[in-house]
Amino acid sequence: MKKETKAARVERIKREKDGLDILQDIHHYAQSQHAIDPEDIDRLKWYGLYTQNRSLQDAQDTTQYFMLRVKLEGGELTLKQLDIIAYISVTYARNSADFTTRQDIQFHWIQITDLPEIFAQLASVGLSTQLAAGDCVRNIVCCPVNGIDANQTADVTEILEELNCEFRSNPLFSNLPRKFKIGICGCSRHCISHEIQDLTFTAHTLTGAETLLSVTVGGGLGSNRRIAEHIGYIHNHQVLSVSKAVTELFRDYGNRENRSKARLGHLIAQWGIETFVSTLENRLGFRLIQHEAPRFTPYAQRTHFGIHQSTVAGQSYIGCAVNSGHIGGKALLALSKILHVNSADAIRATPTQNFVVIGVPNEHTLTLASSLEEMGFSAFPSMFKARTLACTGLNFCKFAISETKNLAQNIVNHLQKEFPNFSEPLSISVNGCPNACAHPYIVDIGLLGCMVKDDQQRVSGFELIFYGHLEGDASHFGIKSGIKVTAQRAPYVIADLIREYQSHGDYTFKSFLQQKVS
Repeated sequence: MKKETKAARVERIKREKDGLDILQDIHHYAQSQHAIDPEDIDRLKWYGLYTQNRSLQDAQDTTQYFMLRVKLEGGELTLKQLDIIAYISVTYARNSADFTTRQDIQFHWIQITDLPEIFAQLASVGLSTQLAAGDCVRNIVCCPVNGIDANQTADVTEILEELNCEFRSNPLFSNLPRKFKIGICGCSRHCISHEIQDLTFTAHTLTGAETLLSVTVGGGLGSNRRIAEHIGYIHNHQVLSVSKAVTELFRDYGNRENRSKARLGHLIAQWGIETFVSTLENRLGFRLIQHEAPRFTPYAQRTHFGIHQSTVAGQSYIGCAVNSGHIGGKALLALSKILHVNSADAIRATPTQNFVVIGVPNEHTLTLASSLEEMGFSAFPSMFKARTLACTGLNFCKFAISETKNLAQNIVNHLQKEFPNFSEPLSISVNGCPNACAHPYIVDIGLLGCMVKDDQQRVSGFELIFYGHLEGDASHFGIKSGIKVTAQRAPYVIADLIREYQSHGDYTFKSFLQQKVS
C-alpha cells in the first residue's frame, strides 16, 4: 500500500471532520481525560491550539501541554477583556502571554482539562480562539489606531466588521489548502505590511480626491516568500465580494497535494497574475479599476509610538513598545489597573507585537505614559526596542531550533547600553527556525535559527539575514549573510556591526547592510 503523504493525511483529516466541529471533542477529552486521538490533535488548531515543545517540561511530567491563541478582532482588548486574559494567564498558563504579529495573544502551559472553563471565561467577554490557527482565514489584521487617527486615509471599521462577520465560524471557508491571511488598512503609514499578506485592501486617495481601496494578492514569508502584487482598485462596498471570491479561488484551486506549495502565492505563480485576475473578475462579474499602484510608507516609518490626539474629542492614544511581544499575565494585571486608574478605554495590539492604549483622557496622558514606562512599556522607545520581533522559539515551539524571546530582550538591552544615542531606525527579528514566523526577511537584521559550530560542537544558533525592506513595489527580502552565531554571541556580533557602520559614517545603516550582502 502506498504510504500516505503529509498533505494527503491532512486533507483526509479535514474531509472526515471539519476543524470547526472539534469543539465537542475538546469538551469530551477534558471531561474523560482520555488520550487525544492524534488526528484530533491536528483539528485542535481550528480552536487555536498547538501541542507544546517539552523542552521546559520536567522529565517526570507526562502531561501534554498546549499553546493557545486567542483572536483579537481589530487587535482590541477592552478593560474587561484584558482582565479575563490576565486571569487566564495567571490561573491556567503559568503567567505566560505574548502578543503575535496577527494581533492575537497566546498562552502556553494550557491543559486540555482546563479548556472548557477557559473558553467560558473568554466567551463571557466576547472573545474566542476559533479559527486563530488551522487551514482557514486567520485573524484579519487592521491598523491599531483605525477610526481614531486624524491622519488616516479612511476609517475601515465597518469593512473590518463585515469581513469578520462573513468569515467567523463559516464552514464554507474552514477547509482551505493552507492558512489564509487578510488585511484591511486605512492607515496613512500602511502599518499592517500588506506586502506579506495573502490579500489586502489598502485605502488610497487617487487624483481627483476619490478614495478607493488598492487590492494586493499573493504575499507571504514562508515557502511562498514573495511580495504581494497590486491588481487594481475597488470601492468599499466591493470588499466583501472580492474577499469571498479570492478565498473561493484559493479554496477550489489551491494545491492540496504539497503543503509547501499550497499558499495563494503559489497558485498565482502557477497561473500567472493575468490569468488569476481575469479568473477573479469573471467570478466577480465586474472588473477592477486599473490605475497605477499607490506609493507606500517605508517599513521603518510604519509605527504609532508616542502620545497622539485622537479624533474623539478630549481623548488621546499612546503607542507603546513591548520587547518581542512578551508580556505575561501579571504585567497584564498591572496594565489593566493603571488603565482603570487613568480612565482609558482599551488597548489594541499591533502587527509588530506592540500595543496602543486608546481612549485616554487628555489630562491623563502624561501620567499614564510615565506609568507605562515604569512597567517597561515605552511610548518613546529606543530604536532597538521599537522594532524588535521574536517568534515563540525553542522553549515552546516544536519546530524551533533556538530560543528567541529571552535572546531578543538580551539583544535590545545590550544595544541600548552600548549605543544609548543611536537614532537611526533599525529593525531586528529573532526566529527559532526557518519558518519565518517573526518576519526575518523584511527587517534590517534577521536571525534565523540553525545549528552552528562552537568549539567543534554543533549547538543551536542563528544565521544573520541582512537588508530586508518593505515599501510596496520597492520591497525586497533580506539576504542570508553567511554569518552564523551562537545565541550568546548574537548581541555582541550585532553591536560590532553597528560599530563598523559608525566607523564609516558616510551612508545609512541600511546601505551599509546592503554592501554586506552585495
